[in-house]
Amino acid sequence: MLDAAAPSYDAVIQPILNRRCVVCHACNDAPCQLKTTSWEGIARGASKMPVYDATRLVPAAPSRLGVDADSASDWRGRGFFSVLNERAPTLEANQDAGLMHRLLMLKRAHPLPAREVVGGGLDFSIARPATCPADGEIGRYERDMPLAGMPFGLPGLSPDEHGALTRWIGAGAPGSRAQPLPPVTAQRVLQWEAFLNGDSAKERLFSRYAYEHLFLAHLYFDDDQSRRYFKLVRSATPPGKAVVPIRSRRPVDDPGVARVYYRLVPEQETVVAKTHMPYELGASRMARWRSLFLEAPYAVDRLPGYDESTAANPFATFAAIPVGARYRFMLDEAEYTIMGFIKGPVCRGQMALDVIRDRFWVSFLAPSAEYDAALSDLLARDANFLRLPTGSSDTGVLIPWLHYARLENDYLQARTAFYAKALGNSTNLDLRLIWDGDGQNTNAALTVFRHYDSASVVKGFVGGPPPETAWVIGYPLLERLHYLLVANFDVYGNIGHQLNSRLYMDFLRMEGEFNFISLLPQSRRNEVRDRWYRGDSLATREQVYGGSATTLQVESGVGFRTADVRHELMAQIGQRMSPVLDRRFDLDRSDARWASDLQRLASLRGTALQWLPESVVLVVGTDDQRPATFNLLRNTAHGSVSHLLGERRELRPEEDTLTVVPGLIGSYPNAFFRVPARELPELTRAIGSLGSEADYTRLVERWGVRRADPAFWAVSDAVHERYTRDQPLQAGILDYNRLENR
Repeated sequence: MLDAAAPSYDAVIQPILNRRCVVCHACNDAPCQLKTTSWEGIARGASKMPVYDATRLVPAAPSRLGVDADSASDWRGRGFFSVLNERAPTLEANQDAGLMHRLLMLKRAHPLPAREVVGGGLDFSIARPATCPADGEIGRYERDMPLAGMPFGLPGLSPDEHGALTRWIGAGAPGSRAQPLPPVTAQRVLQWEAFLNGDSAKERLFSRYAYEHLFLAHLYFDDDQSRRYFKLVRSATPPGKAVVPIRSRRPVDDPGVARVYYRLVPEQETVVAKTHMPYELGASRMARWRSLFLEAPYAVDRLPGYDESTAANPFATFAAIPVGARYRFMLDEAEYTIMGFIKGPVCRGQMALDVIRDRFWVSFLAPSAEYDAALSDLLARDANFLRLPTGSSDTGVLIPWLHYARLENDYLQARTAFYAKALGNSTNLDLRLIWDGDGQNTNAALTVFRHYDSASVVKGFVGGPPPETAWVIGYPLLERLHYLLVANFDVYGNIGHQLNSRLYMDFLRMEGEFNFISLLPQSRRNEVRDRWYRGDSLATREQVYGGSATTLQVESGVGFRTADVRHELMAQIGQRMSPVLDRRFDLDRSDARWASDLQRLASLRGTALQWLPESVVLVVGTDDQRPATFNLLRNTAHGSVSHLLGERRELRPEEDTLTVVPGLIGSYPNAFFRVPARELPELTRAIGSLGSEADYTRLVERWGVRRADPAFWAVSDAVHERYTRDQPLQAGILDYNRLENR
């Protein structure tokens, strides 16, 4: 029975879920696929099938909320089981027969021991086997795992929160009614759908290109003060009619209809940091795209198809669109472009991320009309070399990888010859090749952080000293990064698909490194390359150039004054970027009262840091003033990142560094620390003298906020409040699936 007095879902229930449930149950890596980011996710229920499975031999059926099924009954046919009562609608049945209520009551009956490391046989590792009790299994689950109530491995809800949720469940868990868009926002949707659904071949090809790059974006209008987010989807129906989503596995797959329409639909789920990729739409953006793609003097004689080989090669698919337009499209929001392979479907798991360093800087080759014309010829002639691993059901690994390795080497030989001809002599091989953001675009300089099994990208060259490595990315590399790891990647694919994608990523990393190394003195390039690939074979090291035969035989025109040419080049690139460097994460921009103490903390180096988690949220406060949030990011040093297995052997803890930033960068905190400002020097000394797990335990006992700490939720809520206030565009709900239990 439904109760008119039940708490409002929008005003009461979803905010509770956001604070207490969404922190674990969101996105593809939600335990048991239970998503609490919307009523529809709860109604869908849970599944014993994990989305991420690096061992499956055949692809899995996609299970995307809002895409692959339309109702709870459809999801039951796909193996999902309910967490709410679907029997007789009585108060007793709603509570007793609903797994959600049973798990809330289990936590209430068996709270975690306060402030201690959580025991009870609970496994918090990212690779833990999921325990997903269906209806008939909940009794045994309660007996065997009494401490496994919800929220899992965290303190229980407050009496008010628990009471609101139980009243809502008892009333039948009513949802909410969709509210119409405000008139101005609705008008913006109509304007953009009209723009994206022109009838000419040129308009249709551009819209396909835009969609294949923006399908993961949280789009918002620059004049919408409420900042409502929208998703760009393919529909079988034109603007003005109800959206009928095309349910292809990937955005590059055959839509199965004669004409695709690109539609904007409101985002219905809570925004979570780990998938949040904001992208602004406005009059200036539309004018920019019109100038780049629609008013430019080129012709589209026919539209490309969607066969497998086409999907694997954007250079063939979009050959009619000028290279300069495509490159500018991606550069304009380069942070978003790079964010795609970090926050997109490939992002979860150490296998997908052990191909990159823990911190590196990214800059881009400057676009130019002369360069773009020559590059267009190269891509048209050698597009076959740039084909990417595709298909979600590849069964082979070694043979396909060898095939793509040969294609990559052929491309690198062609590319090196192209560079040698285009550059001519050393006067052309200098810092003018690096894009300076046209003096105003802060996307020109980025920092990528790897946090072992997650990653982040932010604007600016963040942290000091300069990192071990840097990438310089040009158009072919940027496009392949997107299509390999975002547009072409099938998270439901089998082991062959996922491994081939991972192995190919080695080539792309090396290309970015090659472009940086090429700016060094010719006599020092191999020295720097060999430092990045310590212990690797000569063949592996030479792969940076595509083999010994493809080394660029042009001397650098960059002037060097010191022996440390690697760091000097990074400094010179940083100086070139100075007018457009985003400095929001610079420590000297943080509270001046604590700047010197935080700088000393950030200067820690070496083996003591190996005992720290990868990402620590540090709350610094005083007795009489509002606290502030900082991130401690451990940069784990490696001798090489060219190996698929055996990463631990490559670690160089004596070279570990620490980056300290104001605010938050990562989406997956591993630990929370609370430190009175006056104790920052003591914290620094304690971290700098860590020598064992016991030392770290003592540190946590003094300053840590463990999973079972009674203050955990208060700290979490305050961190989220400051995150939303201080970083409103980037903020989303953090994810606690990687919180440590130490």
